[in-house]
Amino acid sequence: MWNPRPVGTDTKGNMSSTDWVETLDLGEIAEMPAAGSDALTLVDGSRVAVIGGGPAGSIFSYFLLEMATRVGLELNVDIIEPRDFERPAPIGCNMCGGIISESLVQNLATEGINLPGKVVQRGIDSYMLHMDVGSVRIATPLQEMRIGAVTRGPGPRDVKEMKWESFDHHLLKRSIEAGAKVVQGRVDHVDWTDGRPQVRTKGNLPETYDLVAVAMGVNSPGLKLFETLGLGYERPSSTKTLIREYYLGEEVINRTLGSSMHVFLLDIPRLEFAAIIPKGDYVSMCLLGEDIDNALVEEFVNTPEVQGCMPPEWKADARSCQCMPRIAVQGVKKPFADRVVFIGDCGVTRLYKDGIGAAYRTSKAAARTAVFEGISEEAFRQGYLPACRTIANDNLIGKVTFLATRVIQKTRFARRAVLRMTKKEQQKEGHRRRMSSVLWDMFSGSAPYKDIFLRTLHPAFLGGLSWSLLTSVIPASKKKKTEGAKK
Repeated sequence: MWNPRPVGTDTKGNMSSTDWVETLDLGEIAEMPAAGSDALTLVDGSRVAVIGGGPAGSIFSYFLLEMATRVGLELNVDIIEPRDFERPAPIGCNMCGGIISESLVQNLATEGINLPGKVVQRGIDSYMLHMDVGSVRIATPLQEMRIGAVTRGPGPRDVKEMKWESFDHHLLKRSIEAGAKVVQGRVDHVDWTDGRPQVRTKGNLPETYDLVAVAMGVNSPGLKLFETLGLGYERPSSTKTLIREYYLGEEVINRTLGSSMHVFLLDIPRLEFAAIIPKGDYVSMCLLGEDIDNALVEEFVNTPEVQGCMPPEWKADARSCQCMPRIAVQGVKKPFADRVVFIGDCGVTRLYKDGIGAAYRTSKAAARTAVFEGISEEAFRQGYLPACRTIANDNLIGKVTFLATRVIQKTRFARRAVLRMTKKEQQKEGHRRRMSSVLWDMFSGSAPYKDIFLRTLHPAFLGGLSWSLLTSVIPASKKKKTEGAKK
């Protein structure tokens, strides 16, 4: 059962160093002064368009309305979203692996957004790391650090019974309860009139707004509408992923994959990362790499490591759904202008992991800026840009850590060393599991990359890894000498 503890605490109630999500007590902001009248500000009756009803758009709308209410400000918020998150298949799916950290769940709960069991389909309490040199189970370093598996829509194409609620639908519903209105449609034109942004959805007349919050994913063709407005906006750099859904049934999943997320570090050309995520009746297979194609997927699914963790009757071609979305790997330089702000993936997001957590942080910072500092370019530069820079700077360190991961992925003795060190840690109760915690946070995105990187520089970590590397190289050298002597 999904039962998160209070945010940022371990089993003894101590603060967790891995909880890096900023919190803001809405009960404390009622007395904060609104921006001065000499700046572009939101006033009673101001109209706000939020383009995109995914996590970034819904969370922004929720915070914007809640904060405005605290200071007695009435806003009209339209969330423009073409998808229907209550319908299965692509029309209701935002194309994502669907992993959220428990710290995010807890932080949402402190803001009044509780995720029921129908949304969190499975609590992930461990990772299974699979390599060609062996596999190891990595248990959660601390009890509060479990992660959750959700779906971004009600289910894949062939879903027959919708047992679970879409994560995106639940967040959108909460923003509606806060006072937002959903406009079902796709934006096909953006312009300016009398110094204000004007937005038109397909088949409708244009509407004028005081503020436009752009919360589109990087796969949305609508981003090109803002690249030609002279705002200095260019969509983020991105890379390709592949997501497949397989129906196995809850009983089979419990018996085979269990409550572990299965991660694969395999020396397969063009494959950077791969994982299999158990959920309700389905499992999600996620692959990351710039040149992913069917040949690469077939090579991956036919490896002994994948075949060994899936049920014997599983057939790789019997998939329920498949998509190949792009994910952002670098944020934009200027995610704002007068009366326009870019949040979530189209602004800045975390490298490879915890995109929903980044959407939470950027959406909250943007909403707070709009209500308390203004909606001018300068207001967003002062109040919103620091949150974006924190994520972007951390991503630079993340690139270094993932480079080290790729070296391990390509070097057999290094894989043996990681396996040896991790297994040794998992076998000792109460032992400081340094490699295990680094791997956990790398796979889950539960901590900043800076924190992960600094932990790898600790003398105890370096000493343990050096010893494991040495003991992994020596047996291999002896084996080669023995084979040479026999010849």
